[in-house]
Amino acid sequence: MKLSSKEIALGAGLASLSAVFQLIHLGYRFPQWGMWLDLVAVTWIVAYFLKGVRLAFIVSVIGAIVITLFAPDTWLGASMKWLATAPLWLALAINPPSHYIKAWRLVPPFFLGIFIRLVIVIPLNYFYAIPIWTGMSPQLAMQVIPWYVIGGFNFFQSLIDLSLAWILVFKFKLNRYAD
Repeated sequence: MKLSSKEIALGAGLASLSAVFQLIHLGYRFPQWGMWLDLVAVTWIVAYFLKGVRLAFIVSVIGAIVITLFAPDTWLGASMKWLATAPLWLALAINPPSHYIKAWRLVPPFFLGIFIRLVIVIPLNYFYAIPIWTGMSPQLAMQVIPWYVIGGFNFFQSLIDLSLAWILVFKFKLNRYAD
C-alpha cells in the first residue's frame, strides 16, 4: 500500500523531530558509559499511536538514519536506540492503536516489549556497544556494569517513551489528527 501525502508529511515531521531531540541533547547522559535517557524515540511511539506499526517503522528508521547523518559519531547510539525501541512498538502492534485509549491496556504490551528489549539490549551492550564506546572487553564490562543497571536504564527509557507518547496522543488529543 502506498502512503498518503498526509502520512508522508506526518512521518517526515516526526522523524525530523526525533533528530532535533538528538541534536539538542534533550535528556540526561550517564557519563560512565554514554547512555542517554532522552526523548528521541517518543516520536517513534507517537507514530505508532497515530497511524500504526508501518508508520512507526518508517519514522524510526528515518529518524535513526538522520541522526547518524547529522552526527556521524552517533551511529552507535542510533543503532542501539532503534534496536531497543522496536520491541516496544512491535509489542504494541498486537492491538490496533485505538485499543490503547485506556492507559491500563498498555501494561501487557509494555512488559512484553520490555522483556524482548532486555533480551536484545543486555547482550548487545556487553558485546557491541560498550566495547566500541569505551574500549572495554565484554568480560570487563560485565564486571563493571551489572546487567540490572542496563536493565533498569532500559526499563525507565521505555517507560518515558511510552508514557510521553501516550499522553501526547491520547490526553492532548493528537489522535484527532490521525484520520
